[in-house]
Amino acid sequence: MSRFILPVAVGAGLLLALAAPLAASAHVTVDPDSAEPGSYALITVKVPNESDTASTDRLELTLPTDEPFTSVCTVPVPGWTAELVTEGDLVTSIVWTASPGAEIGAGQLQLFPISVGPVPDVGSLLLPATQGYDDGTVVEWSEEGEGAEHPAPVLFVNDAPVDHHAAPVEPAAAPSDDVLARVLGIGGLALGAVGIVLAVTSRRSAQR
Repeated sequence: MSRFILPVAVGAGLLLALAAPLAASAHVTVDPDSAEPGSYALITVKVPNESDTASTDRLELTLPTDEPFTSVCTVPVPGWTAELVTEGDLVTSIVWTASPGAEIGAGQLQLFPISVGPVPDVGSLLLPATQGYDDGTVVEWSEEGEGAEHPAPVLFVNDAPVDHHAAPVEPAAAPSDDVLARVLGIGGLALGAVGIVLAVTSRRSAQR
């Protein structure tokens, strides 16, 4: 049986180490997350479904009004309708609504491309998003700052994009999800190490 202990233990360790960080990084974001001032940028809003029991059927992306885009266009997404919400001549938000059967299910990701411009000459632009589920749950992606549980998507212009995958300067400031991911990852590696010890010990016993 010793020949099976090593691959199973190492495999379990790798799954724990990799799956936890992936689960912790499932946020609504924009890609690319930077644009040149004065340009017309084609960006994609990435929307993962974070529920195991409900599907995402609505998304609203709020656009800046103090430094607005004068041109906003959506790219058709099969199964979804897009509505531009306006105040006067300005588009203040975009609302996507899923047709029956086109909702974002568990473990799925939907992409919503848009074209905006001219990009204002600012440091960065906050693009808060509201994610709606078919069970009535609503998640507001509107928080700012490092370690936010529901961070708002940000389009960086003159400011340097933030590397959300970089290790925090102070461990105490790490988000709870990131801490959990680290603990599970370490536990997975420890499990793999135990498997190696058991495999070596069993092999030596068999040779005797």
